[in-house]
Amino acid sequence: ELQPKVVVAENVKGLLLGEAKSYVRQIYREFDLAGYYCQHWLLDASKMGVPQRRERVFFIAMRKDLAEPFMEQVDMFTVLPKLKLEINEPEIPFKDIKHNDEGKECTWEGKWMWDKIQFGSYSKVHPKKQYFGAIKVNPNDVCPTVVSNTGSELFDYRENKHLSKQQLCQIGSYPLDYNFGILQFKYLIGMSVPPVMTAQIAKQVYEQWLSKI
Repeated sequence: ELQPKVVVAENVKGLLLGEAKSYVRQIYREFDLAGYYCQHWLLDASKMGVPQRRERVFFIAMRKDLAEPFMEQVDMFTVLPKLKLEINEPEIPFKDIKHNDEGKECTWEGKWMWDKIQFGSYSKVHPKKQYFGAIKVNPNDVCPTVVSNTGSELFDYRENKHLSKQQLCQIGSYPLDYNFGILQFKYLIGMSVPPVMTAQIAKQVYEQWLSKI
């Protein structure tokens, strides 16, 4: 209905794996029928100024009637609007995240594993390899992906506590005073594309396409 000049859509990395690739083909078909040239990229937020490893697939489409000045030969059979997303910001390790003491102390049954592992997944020390999603964050690495479900939790390496709201806001590239409304902050950060990641993509789309239309 709106027919915007450019469309940016996002989905999980798994869309590029196995039988899920059929959905990618369907997405391309629907964009084509709607009058757009579509391309996709697999991007990692940790390379884009976000202190979190988070891979997501981005579909970026330009309306066909605007695309002629930007077209290039991609391969023998494909011509598409030229767009380069070569963003390679320095990684930000977890130790650079501002720390406070707001993190909620761990009270769940698996808290005993915190002392038994240096860094990484609790499944390494669990006798049945359970609690794969519970992770003691390595200060020298980029923080793992924040997820929304309660079965996956990130713990500080300094003390047996869940990461605080302040820490998760930084990891998700949200302002520290962001108003999450009625939603839990961990849920929204785990469900959303980091704002800085989105801004990096928008900047490139504007500079390479929109500013020249």
